[in-house]
Order: sequence, then C-alpha cells, then structure tokens
Amino acid sequence: MSTIKDNIITELKKIYDPEIPINIWDLGLIYDIKIKPKEVVIDMTFTSPTCPMMDEILEQVKNNVQMIVKNKTLKMNLVWEPVWDMSRMSQEAKIELDLVEQGW
Repeated sequence: MSTIKDNIITELKKIYDPEIPINIWDLGLIYDIKIKPKEVVIDMTFTSPTCPMMDEILEQVKNNVQMIVKNKTLKMNLVWEPVWDMSRMSQEAKIELDLVEQGW
C-alpha cells in the first residue's frame, strides 16, 4: 500500500523542467517532504535562483501535490542552502544526461 509521501513523489515525477528533460524529483530539486497531521511541507530548490520557469514549476508542484493532500494545508519552502549540484540527481537522471561516465 502506498503512503501519502509515495503518492506525492509520484506526482512530483510528472513535473519536468522544460529546459532539462528530467523530472524535478530525479533532478534532486526536492530536499524534503514532511507529512504532519494537518500540513504537508515541501522544501525544494532550483538549479539556479534565476530559473526562468520557477513560477510555473512551483505552481505545478502546488497543483499536483494539493490533489493528493486535499484535507491538509500545503506549505512550500523555496530553499537555497544547501546549494543544488549534480550530485543530488538520481542515477537515472545522470544516465539520461550522459553524466555517469563523467563520474558524477
């Protein structure tokens, strides 16, 4: 049986940065998901503070996750520490972007 967190992750894997053909979960943009009795808190970042798609991606996260946590408040924290780097990416993302051979 899947948990709320599993369902949230499934939804996050449907959201892609249009400039990179990898979903935001596998890119490592989601730092934490906290499930509380009345609230869900997501800490996330972007590859750059100047990401031109930031507002659109945040809106997609909000819409997709809110469908899962209907009876809970959704709080999203945009964080910049620690700074995102390629080591946060999943193995699948690294393979997709041909970064495995480069030692990432």
